[in-house]
Amino acid sequence: MEWHWALLLMLGMLVVLLAIGVPVAFAFFSINFVGAWIFLGGDAGMIQNVRSMVGAVALFALAPIPLFILMGEIMFQTGMAARAIDAIDRLVTRLPGRLAVVAIASGTVFSALTGSSMANTAMLGSTLIPEMMRRGYQPVMSMGPILGTGGIAVLIPPSGLTVLLGSLASISIADLLIAGIMPGILLAALFVIYVVVRCSINPALAPAYDVPPMEAWQRWKPFVLYVLPLLGIFVVVVGSMLTGVATPTESAALGSVASVIAALGYRRLTLHNLWRSLEQTMRVSVMLFFIIAASITFAQILGFSGATSGLLQVVASWKLGPYEIMFAMIVVLLFLGCFIEPLSMMMLTLPFFMPLARTAGLDLIWFGVVMLVMLEVSFITPPFGLLLFVMRGLAPPGTTTATIYRAVLPYFLLHMVAVALILAFPFIATGLPKFMTP
Repeated sequence: MEWHWALLLMLGMLVVLLAIGVPVAFAFFSINFVGAWIFLGGDAGMIQNVRSMVGAVALFALAPIPLFILMGEIMFQTGMAARAIDAIDRLVTRLPGRLAVVAIASGTVFSALTGSSMANTAMLGSTLIPEMMRRGYQPVMSMGPILGTGGIAVLIPPSGLTVLLGSLASISIADLLIAGIMPGILLAALFVIYVVVRCSINPALAPAYDVPPMEAWQRWKPFVLYVLPLLGIFVVVVGSMLTGVATPTESAALGSVASVIAALGYRRLTLHNLWRSLEQTMRVSVMLFFIIAASITFAQILGFSGATSGLLQVVASWKLGPYEIMFAMIVVLLFLGCFIEPLSMMMLTLPFFMPLARTAGLDLIWFGVVMLVMLEVSFITPPFGLLLFVMRGLAPPGTTTATIYRAVLPYFLLHMVAVALILAFPFIATGLPKFMTP
């Protein structure tokens, strides 16, 4: 079979299965079995397909995924996160758009603790939106910062999506985790600048209100008690990797232990919320491991059918430069982000993007960070961004979908500004890993 027919068969089946509502992992498994039968040789191909799936998930390098998820679930289920948001709220006093800045600061802090964009958005929305509405904040200024900041959990470690990308793309997981720190902080800084400037120009978006006066220690005490100890968990995870003391797997285990110790120290850990944390961790981890098994096998079958090499030859004949290839990839990810969720985007594009990136001589850490930012963008891209659906459930009664779209638009554009800056100054993505390399 010619490579273009093989490509059309595999992608056509994927589109049909996803369109009729088949779950992502099972859609890819179905395609893999058909592809294995046709391209790998009947019964022998099916056996090889099963062996490939087992080999794809039987890797010690994937252990950080459930451990990072467990960290975030413990933070969420024990309520430690809500206390920390209140503590950050006390510190931000006289800035325009005060509660919006609190949302951005809190979301950035919890990106370093939960590793989950959806949990981050749900926690911030349920905690802050009622208070913002009570204070007279306009919907675009109450929902927008939460939607924009929720996705930062994709970049700042611990991030399960980063571990997944590193595993599927054969990029150093430790370097990729560390590389996301500066872009994540850059995005948070852009959001704060936008909120302060916009609310200074139009104070009606976020009406000012008097904050009860309090002594310095009264303001700082909750931060010292409820935020600094949690930031210590981030230091344990990232610091152990930066210093070379621990591998990503070992640092994830240390972070999980530190989360349990913190919950015990605050007397927030019960058998009930510990079981809920473990249960949610198992559910999400099983889903991700199914996706990993399906994705790697999908890439192998594409390669064996000749579809990958055929497409690479066509692209090579265009004689595109590295930046042109990166721009083309960004356009593809931006388009796909309008219709499918990040995990599916990774599974669909990596079998083609990774050979292209290596052929073009792209820095894989730089490429990986740009892809992570684009995956983050897909969380807030209409009409099917996952965080938009989360916000739809949190928004006050009467909030229209169009209002949510208007709220998220500035943060979508700021994400694209961040992508442009990372493309123009690769040091933003590659500087920290290179600095830490002996």
